[in-house]
Amino acid sequence: MALTTMGDQPLDRSVDSTSPGQEEAEAIENLVIVGSGPAGYTAAIYAARANLSPLLITGFQDGGIPGGQLMTTTHVENFPGFPDGILGPDLMDRCKAQALRWGTRLLEADAEAIDLSRRPFLITAEGRPIRAQTLILATGASANRLQLPSEERFWSRGISACAICDGATPQFRDEELAVVGGGDSACEEAVYLTKYGSHVHLIVRGEQLRASAAMADRVLANPAISVHWRSQVADASGDDAWMNAILLQDIATGSIRELPVRGLFYAIGHTPNTRLFRDQLQLNAAGYLITQPGRPETSLEGVYAAGDVADAEWRQGITAAGSGCQAALAAERWLSHHNLAVTVRRDNVEPLEVGEPKRTAISDEANFDPAALWQKGGFALRKLYHECPNPLIVVYTSPSCGPCHVLKPQLKRVLEELGGRAQGVEIDIEADQEIAVQAGVSGTPTVQLFLNKELQQQWKGVKQRSEFRQAIEALLPAPV
Repeated sequence: MALTTMGDQPLDRSVDSTSPGQEEAEAIENLVIVGSGPAGYTAAIYAARANLSPLLITGFQDGGIPGGQLMTTTHVENFPGFPDGILGPDLMDRCKAQALRWGTRLLEADAEAIDLSRRPFLITAEGRPIRAQTLILATGASANRLQLPSEERFWSRGISACAICDGATPQFRDEELAVVGGGDSACEEAVYLTKYGSHVHLIVRGEQLRASAAMADRVLANPAISVHWRSQVADASGDDAWMNAILLQDIATGSIRELPVRGLFYAIGHTPNTRLFRDQLQLNAAGYLITQPGRPETSLEGVYAAGDVADAEWRQGITAAGSGCQAALAAERWLSHHNLAVTVRRDNVEPLEVGEPKRTAISDEANFDPAALWQKGGFALRKLYHECPNPLIVVYTSPSCGPCHVLKPQLKRVLEELGGRAQGVEIDIEADQEIAVQAGVSGTPTVQLFLNKELQQQWKGVKQRSEFRQAIEALLPAPV
């Protein structure tokens, strides 16, 4: 078997899983990495630089979004190399671009099944069988929920697991908000929400914060944050449209009081995403993958763990990246030791530089293009809403929204595939708050599909690319 020789390729090396060829389906990969985030992308960078041409299955909805938990983080201030901090989604965008630059191939899908009982290992993603000599599991962990009696009723109607994604939503502006948790994530989210809410209540079960000293000091010194010690949320209440209060229970006495808030944000820890291999590899009592001390090896030879799926203690972006490095180096050595590595040859030793990401300019009267596939801002929306004869996709985003970073390239790709038969507009709900209010947006990302000034369909959150394409194609005239 020989892998395709690679020279300088376009940055988009995503693999389309909807119509794999027979040759692609039968190929045996050197290394498949399941999961992105700092662990997965770092593993990919090291493996790609070793000319192993790794395939990285990013994940899409199962267990979180591509990029992992840093996609729902605002400023990352403790990752080396960024003295002024960097937004979590921006950091992950850079890691992804670096992995792609060196030859990583991305499959933007969820892994549906993993069979470790055979060699090569068998991974299934969107019905596509993928065989691999080695496997790195970087599936991370998912945010926990409180399981309140009224949780489903008010989910996305006041209750959220991502303050970073939804905090800028118009319904939370100048309202009292609450965050549950006592760790770094809870403290960060409480501080972040003070930008939008009139006051933030931090609900803590214990008698002190578990956060780092810097984050705890920041919260306790902020007059816009009140900490409710030894308290827990018993339930939420409100009308049919939105939550307007939570029931706060004193842990010591059991007494319950009502706290009027319009938003409740969870920051209560995570559960490792091990569903796909739970019965095939050794896990500890908390469900985390067991590895050899200080090493990435799991209980099965050729399978390695990286990041939070095997880290119940540290759970930091930098430790996840370090473990991704270890896993890739260990996989490379194992492949070489067993004479299984099939390396690629580069036509050019140095791949093209990535450079800084290009941002979409805000449209105005001077630069508006009625035929452009993708534009940004209220001016473009008003013009296209009234004048565009094609289906119009409008996506509502906020600058720090990680899922928005994931979704926008997918929507742009759909529009490119449709060859100009549909167009798109991005609305920043912070810059165009009135538009978001008029549209009834209650969280980001929200996508609306229009035709002839009529709303045809609406989606909340990240969905598969095929779902958007099918909805748009249903509105297009039948070919003659």
